[in-house]
Amino acid sequence: MASMRGKKVVGRKRFVAVDTLGLVWALMVTPASTQDRVGGIALIEQLRTVVKRIRMVWGDTHFDTALKHAWCWWGWIGVVVKKLVGQVGFVVQPKRWIVERTFGWLNRFRRLSKDYEPDEKIAREAKAGMWQGAFIAPWDWRVRNKTTHVLGAVKPPQNANAILLASASGPVAPSPDCTIKGNVNRSGECIYHQPTSRWYAKIQMNVAKGTRWFCSVEDAEAAGCRETRR
Repeated sequence: MASMRGKKVVGRKRFVAVDTLGLVWALMVTPASTQDRVGGIALIEQLRTVVKRIRMVWGDTHFDTALKHAWCWWGWIGVVVKKLVGQVGFVVQPKRWIVERTFGWLNRFRRLSKDYEPDEKIAREAKAGMWQGAFIAPWDWRVRNKTTHVLGAVKPPQNANAILLASASGPVAPSPDCTIKGNVNRSGECIYHQPTSRWYAKIQMNVAKGTRWFCSVEDAEAAGCRETRR
């Protein structure tokens, strides 16, 4: 048992109980003002409704009241994981590290670690940033097809769907303005070819060979490519 006390998540506090593998058995999200002792008792009550065959529970020092509560009501043995005598800085604590790892798993998932959805809604309504243009949602990009919805401006350009659906490495340039070809030579160098270059027509665009389209010389050079010498 542990809480996200001091984890710099503004406005809320998470209480979690996990098994010895770190898998979540009980979870609570409360206002940040909730005391650990109060939240701990509520968490252990929730845990009791899920699992009734527990014999021993570990928790940090802020859950001593909750552990006593479990002992008095159900006979669960509570073990408080305390800091080592003379401990300075971070030290891995027995059993407690399992809960910390679970918090790490949770924080790797963006929707649990960032309040980005309200900001996205505001940007969408204001047509700010990327919402003033046209784009395809990242989760739709890999499976895009002719029916994929184009987000962004209320009335995206008529050719927006074709431009966004085209691959940067496809056989056809994604836009009339993006006709510079880039490929990788035998030495592993990225080379870009303008339509006037000697070998331009012979370069076959194939993503497996590392080719891609560029819209300008600046884009090609920013990607680390140099112009062909022929």
